[in-house]
Order: sequence, then C-alpha cells, then structure tokens
Amino acid sequence: MQLESLGAYLKARRDRVTPADVGLRTYGATRRVPGLRREELAHLAGVSVGYYTRLEQDQAGLASDQVLGALAGVLRLDAAESAHLRNLARRTATSRLVRPEPEHPHPRVLALLSSLGESMPALVLGRRGDVLAWNRTGHALHAAHVDFGAPADPDRRPSMPRMFFLNPLTRDSLRNWDELARTHVGYLRLTAGRYPDDAALAELIGELAMGSGDFARLWAEGDVADCTTGPMRLSHPTVGRVDVDYQVWLQPDSPDHRLEVYTPDGAASSDALRLLAAEVGA
Repeated sequence: MQLESLGAYLKARRDRVTPADVGLRTYGATRRVPGLRREELAHLAGVSVGYYTRLEQDQAGLASDQVLGALAGVLRLDAAESAHLRNLARRTATSRLVRPEPEHPHPRVLALLSSLGESMPALVLGRRGDVLAWNRTGHALHAAHVDFGAPADPDRRPSMPRMFFLNPLTRDSLRNWDELARTHVGYLRLTAGRYPDDAALAELIGELAMGSGDFARLWAEGDVADCTTGPMRLSHPTVGRVDVDYQVWLQPDSPDHRLEVYTPDGAASSDALRLLAAEVGA
C-alpha cells in the first residue's frame, strides 16, 4: 500500500472547507465541488492557480514553508494537521519504501518504565504501535492473553493497532472504542507522514484496511491527530469497569517511541487497578 501524497491530502482538506468558512460569497450559484475550488484556494493562499494545481497533482516539487503556511491557514489546519502537511511536502517523487530495522527501546526509557513499579499500568510503544516493553499491570490491563515476554522478540511483538482493529476481544473490552478508533487512525496517518518510506508501516496500514471495514472507513476520511492524553473506558475481564486516563511521554533519546502511562479516573478505578496489581503479584 502506497502512503498518502501531498496532493491527495490537499484535495481531501480542500473538499472540507466551504466558501462560507473563509468568507466567500457564492450568490446562490450551483457548485460542482463539495468545498473550495482550486482557484479559490489558490487566490486565498496567494499562489497562482497553475502552481496550486501542480501541487495537487504532485508535480510542483518542494513547496516553501511560506506557501505551506498559507495553505494551512486557508484550510484551517490545526497543529497536527499542519505538521502532517509539511511532512508530506518533504517527500520526493523518488522516495521508495524501505524495510526498517527492528526497533529497540532506549535503556533510559526502560529504566523509567521500571521506576514506575506495578501500581501504575504502563507500556512503551514503537513508531508503528508495537509494544516494545510493558510492566505487568500494563500487560494485564491490555493483553493478558499475550505472552508477557513477547515484546522482547521483534518477531512476536504485540501490535496495538492490530489488536485494536482486528481482535474482537480488545474491541469488546473498550467502552469508548469509537472515540479511541479515530485517535488511533489519526495518529497512524500522522506517523505515515513522518515516515513515508517505512515499508512495515505501509504494510500495517494495508493489512488493517483489508481486515477492518471500520479502519478503512476512518482512514478514507483523512483525519490527522496526535496522541498525547485522553480517556480510556474498559470492561476488564477480571476486575470489571476501569476508567483510566492515558498520558503519553515522548522520549528525547528515541523520539519515535512513547511511554504510555495509565492513571485511574475515580476511586472505583483506583480500587480496580489495585486489584489488578495484586493479581500480577505486585
């Protein structure tokens, strides 16, 4: 599966912005496009129609930061969406997919994970959402059916996106699955913009699109999102309802990797996490 191009992203975002959004009057004329016309966007961004058309056709070469900033403003992109636009603009026509080396968590990340103990579920995720490490409560919270030692072997690492979209057990355990699904897909799209040559990432996205109609639908919508904090509402098979907030800590030594920590939301969820920690012998 080839990952998204700058032109495809510009077209998708242009379709979402109406003339009224940017203060244009249409005088009741029938329009054949759902959003802005190319010439309207080009005019508002201060570029020629010909140049903008070549951008949408991926034939204009590298765009300047000034042009990208102007386009992001007209398209009303947020910070994550603007970053995705710039990432896509850096990709060249000669880019080719490359098989990446296995990921390994930095020792300082593992030391930080260890220092959290077992009272707080946590895991370390790689750029494609593979679990690179977890503590025992993080393992018990998300995937007790998976071998605890699997993250140490690159060939057996659990994939959070695969579990999320392809494993009914994971889906059934998440009471706010729909909300989290959008975040998962948006973050994968953001990652794909950062790493357009990652063959393993392209294969993952293709596999999810083929195996999950929900993923394919959400991917086609073209949303981009960062993944930093948010709620997760679980129906856990052994401790019942658990409401947690996830917090993502980025790692300066390995910026592709994220330490994801789960804190309880409410007294009942605190009790549930204590029971979970007791179950794993913490």
